[in-house]
Amino acid sequence: MISGQCNRNGSTICSISTPPGMGGIGIVRMSGPDAIRIAGKVFADGGGETAAEMPHYSIRYGKVRDPELGEVIDEALLTVMRAPKTYTREDVVEINCHSGTVVLRRILGMLVALGARPAEPGEFTKRAFLNGRIDLSQAEAVMALISARNEEALRVCAAQLSGELAERIAAVRARLVRLLSEVEASIDFPEETLDLITSEELLETIRSAMEEVAALIEASAQGRVLRDGVSTAIVGAANVGKSSLLNRLLMEERAIVTPFPGTTRDVVDGMLHVEGVPLRIIDTAGIRVSRDPIEQEGIRRSRGCLREADLVLLVLDLSRQIGEEDLEIARMIAAEGKRTIVVLNKVDLFYDAEKKHENTINEIIKSNFFIKTSCKDNFGLDTLKMAIFEIILGDSVGFGDAAIVISARNEAALKGVAAAFARAEEALRDGLSEEFVSLELREALRELGQITGETTTEEVLEQIFQNFCIGK
Repeated sequence: MISGQCNRNGSTICSISTPPGMGGIGIVRMSGPDAIRIAGKVFADGGGETAAEMPHYSIRYGKVRDPELGEVIDEALLTVMRAPKTYTREDVVEINCHSGTVVLRRILGMLVALGARPAEPGEFTKRAFLNGRIDLSQAEAVMALISARNEEALRVCAAQLSGELAERIAAVRARLVRLLSEVEASIDFPEETLDLITSEELLETIRSAMEEVAALIEASAQGRVLRDGVSTAIVGAANVGKSSLLNRLLMEERAIVTPFPGTTRDVVDGMLHVEGVPLRIIDTAGIRVSRDPIEQEGIRRSRGCLREADLVLLVLDLSRQIGEEDLEIARMIAAEGKRTIVVLNKVDLFYDAEKKHENTINEIIKSNFFIKTSCKDNFGLDTLKMAIFEIILGDSVGFGDAAIVISARNEAALKGVAAAFARAEEALRDGLSEEFVSLELREALRELGQITGETTTEEVLEQIFQNFCIGK
């Protein structure tokens, strides 16, 4: 782990920790060796007790005064938390006052004038990491928790913040360290009659570790859905009911609906949650041949959305025969290899063409999901939502306790661990010397350290914490 004190020259940091704007309560937070001393300069307890005299984890009512002018700024509550049992493992104080830009900035300015410095984004959490209170996976879980889009994501992020991922990584790391020590002992003392691990035992242990890492990668894939959501593009020919479908799914009139083809000329989107899965639903312009330059731009963007989508809803109009535009769009989807649900819309008007539509499209896409809907009658929408959930998670009933929400950086590290294990296994199978196995095991250990922060560079840390909000 990167060691040393994170507070530059023993500095004390301060920041407004509540969102900007008017509200009931505003919080100004300080952390560092001078936090309690500085708080004592601006806060006066009505009973005469100073901040320095307040016990650990105590709150006092009083007034915040400007130490230079002597005027009262606000009534407030002062919370004192003493190191090391704090979020940052430093002395921490919080001033709870009335919220508002003027009062909060006035208090913050006084703290800076008395020797504190403004905190950088995520610096409180960065100090918690560098001072050993949490590892890097827990630090990243803080921001994921703040950004959680639904209850399921909140639950998973809270579990990671409590150290669930750290414990699983620690178990793999402990096994890997023991394994590496056995391998390197046999390299360093080849003539000694030590009770060392055999090649068969080594191979079995590596496979077991690979299974645990594979389980983490699978859990992170589920967690990615919770973290980022699923980009779902509604595509189809002009006037098949794409905008109506968007409006019905979102239960609001987001897209303009008219009987005339080409009404939607730009991408329209909205967020929808299906069984805890966040979906970004995107309504696209009807893909067809057009000479209108504005509509042509909308069609170009539709093609771009199709390429980038995680899931595609191909909408067909059951009130008319399938056309060449429908077939061309189906071919585009097939070429992209997208997971697809075929929506057979306008079932209230259809002319008994359902099976013909299914057979024709299935020859191109091979989809297992053909859902009949009527946006006019709200028919089939719940069935469509369940199909969306099923196609995203396969046979899973839900996310369960296995899902983890980690960053793309950590997911890449896990895949790096798996690759290193695979190379170590291959070296054993090929009868290569144990030096090659040791090299790959060390690489796996380094990749694991990227997740917990034990082998993370200062540059990477800066990139991680600059995405945090100021005050956290």
